[in-house]
Amino acid sequence: MPIIINLDVMLAKRKMSLTELSEKVGITMSNLSILKTGKAKAVRLETLASICEILNCQPGDILEFTP
Repeated sequence: MPIIINLDVMLAKRKMSLTELSEKVGITMSNLSILKTGKAKAVRLETLASICEILNCQPGDILEFTP
């Protein structure tokens, strides 16, 4: 897939665990893991906005397009 998910990079920069992000965003660990590993087929804009708010970043910091 040409979309790369850099969620693990942002978590490391913010020194936050996946568990902590899951609790703050309000989505399950399994769904967050699917997103983090790039296996997700879609992400809700509401979820992306929540992740960005908590990690204090822009969507482009998490999502990257590579042709």
